[in-house]
Order: sequence, then C-alpha cells, then structure tokens
Amino acid sequence: MGPIGWLLQWPVRALVLLLVAAMPLGVELSSFSTALGSAALIGLLGTLLIVPLKLLLALPWAVASLGGLLAPVSWLFNWLITVILFSLAAAFIDGFRLKNGLSSAVLGAVAYGVLSTAFIRLLGLGDV
Repeated sequence: MGPIGWLLQWPVRALVLLLVAAMPLGVELSSFSTALGSAALIGLLGTLLIVPLKLLLALPWAVASLGGLLAPVSWLFNWLITVILFSLAAAFIDGFRLKNGLSSAVLGAVAYGVLSTAFIRLLGLGDV
C-alpha cells in the first residue's frame, strides 16, 4: 500500500475507532482528532513494531502451532500483536482510554480489526 492508500484509509480507521468507542466495550475516545491521532499511531506502531514483536513471539508461536501447522494458533498470535498495538496506542494518546484494562484492549482490538477490515474492503480501499 502506498502513501495515497494510507491517507485514504486513515480517516476511515478513525471513524471505526469512534464506532468502537460507542460500543459498550470499555474503549473511550474524547474526540475525532483523538481518533485520528490514535489511528495514525496504531498504523505507525504496526509498521515499526510488527517485525520485533513477531521475532519476540517466534519461539512460542513455533512451539504452540507445531511450526505453523495449526492455523488457529497462528491467528491467535496475530491477534495478540493487534491487542498489544491497541494497548500501546491507548497508553500514548491522551483522550484514548481503556476503561477496563486488558478486557477493553482485547474486545476493542478485535472490534477495531474486524470493523476496519470490513469497512476498508466495502469501500474498496484495500488495494489502493
């Protein structure tokens, strides 16, 4: 994805964050500008930290998934990385709060991942 695709997806992901905050999951956002900053930070953290997190989790992943033979285990480790990135963004951005701690991070990250993927695909921005 190039810079144009990222710029087109950014406000969509911010709106999805606001939608997740409107759900009773314990995710709180103070404003749309906070959602924009949070969406940008989640994307930036994903770009910068995905490789180190995968290296850190490589051995437990290989053991738990039998070297990648068990796909559901691989999905769980990717989900764990998403929860970590979501939690880090909430820790760094003022106005983005996880009211119930880990449970809010888990539920919010799952909702954010599913909804943002659905909206990006629905709008045709996945291939931009």
